Amino acid sequence: MSNYVFKESFAGFKRAKLAAFTSVTALTISVLLLGVLARFAFNALEVGQSLRSDIDVEVFLMDMEESRIESLRTEFAGFEPVEAVHYISKDSAAVIFQEQFGTEGLSLANLGFLPASLKLQIHDEVETGVIVEMVGEIQNYRGVDEVTFNSQLLELLEERMDLVISAGSGIALLVLLTALILVFNTIRLTIYAKRGLIKAMKLVGATNGFIRRPFLLEGVFQGVLAGIIAISLQWLIFRWIVPHYIPQFGVLSWPMGHWYYLTGAMVLVAMIMGYFGSSWASRKFIRESTVSN
Repeated sequence: MSNYVFKESFAGFKRAKLAAFTSVTALTISVLLLGVLARFAFNALEVGQSLRSDIDVEVFLMDMEESRIESLRTEFAGFEPVEAVHYISKDSAAVIFQEQFGTEGLSLANLGFLPASLKLQIHDEVETGVIVEMVGEIQNYRGVDEVTFNSQLLELLEERMDLVISAGSGIALLVLLTALILVFNTIRLTIYAKRGLIKAMKLVGATNGFIRRPFLLEGVFQGVLAGIIAISLQWLIFRWIVPHYIPQFGVLSWPMGHWYYLTGAMVLVAMIMGYFGSSWASRKFIRESTVSN
């Protein structure tokens, strides 16, 4: 029985060569687009997270005793959005100012007008609204002179990251749907070519489930073949084409830090699309061919 299933699953490639070629090509392009999109989206989100982690809340302090500074530091560290609190003394502020402005800032730094401050490092997942609310609360603390926080930049980053996710998800769904429809049509043509055999098998007692198995396996094989081709094309694109024509994109990292996560996911997605496309078509048209015959 298993030999028959495997034999018939490969026979489908011969009976509808053009349709099988079209299906594998569509799956390959779909999975390749998904892989390229995933890699670019991952790197875009990674850059966004890196920029977001550089946005801190800085609390400038009035002149006060060390005990009060330590008290504020401890209290701010207890805020839920805060990951860590770093104290910057007046002397340290002068050194930082001089490093940023060079010799031109030396005379100003020596005047001692720079206040001490507490720099609050924020967790990456915290929403902008929560941070803004916290900043408003901090401004009311005794001894706090001013609080700086680039909320506009953070809001812009969040908008861009949401746009990347939304656009990427929409494109991915469109690509998946297109591939499924093409696999569906391929299996439909194969079933049509075997309609006489299907009728004969029904007459000798074969169940719909048994008749469907070769078509399901054919869809999986198409997915495996498409996944392997898509991986090869992606390697070619990111190894030779992108570094040559767009050098700045030649250093894109792999999602999760390793190549096999994305490539494995590409093959798996291709197999799943092939399976569901063939399942959809075989379930529909085997039943219809049985009724019509």
